[in-house]
Amino acid sequence: MPKSHTISAVIITLNEQEYIAQCIVSLQKVVDEIVLIDSYSTDKTVAIATQLGAKVVQTDWKGYAETKNWGNKQAENNLILSIDADEVLSQELISALQQLKQNGVETKTVYAFNRLNNYCGKWMKYAGWYPDTKVRLFNRNEAKWEGDVHEKLVFTQAVTTQWLSGDLLHYSIKDKADHMAREKKYAKLAKPYANKGVAAFSAVAKFVKMYIVKQGFRAGKLGFQLAWISARAKFWRVR
Repeated sequence: MPKSHTISAVIITLNEQEYIAQCIVSLQKVVDEIVLIDSYSTDKTVAIATQLGAKVVQTDWKGYAETKNWGNKQAENNLILSIDADEVLSQELISALQQLKQNGVETKTVYAFNRLNNYCGKWMKYAGWYPDTKVRLFNRNEAKWEGDVHEKLVFTQAVTTQWLSGDLLHYSIKDKADHMAREKKYAKLAKPYANKGVAAFSAVAKFVKMYIVKQGFRAGKLGFQLAWISARAKFWRVR
């Protein structure tokens, strides 16, 4: 089976100055190229990325999936490590990726790892937020992103998935206001697909699943807040 030793990281950005440096520095230990697909940021995102040696390509926003697909085409290598601007490779994940790269990456295999989300300053391992496993390393010729609410990878042929140790550290939500704003944004995108008749049931089911079944209560007040706002979002989709 063919193997590759070269990887391009692709990041889409729009005003992501807060964590972009940490993101890029962690990637520099693993990949051969870092490509920033920027939708005309007005903050210091581009300046920071350029200073750190990333290749910056600017384009109009095309939606999450299409912007990522377009970005993958701008890379020099077929193997793509897709990462968001607020995500940072943990040291354990860096080591796993370095070992994988040294041995050669199977081009017919996709690679998944766990994502650990930071919620209001707390690394959240409850409420269904962990391990939050994601496929993020793949051959661009055999995969594409689809969907604009929560985009996902779709493969053009059967692939083998290999799991790597270590966490992708995701600085997800800063505070309560940030969480509510994000949920309202996603609710607006999902509104055309929402079913008004099941909104109340969906909200209750969401809260019960996150707070009780997935043990959100073990995270204290933040666990309750996370489950409550996530449940309320079911109503925002039909308003």
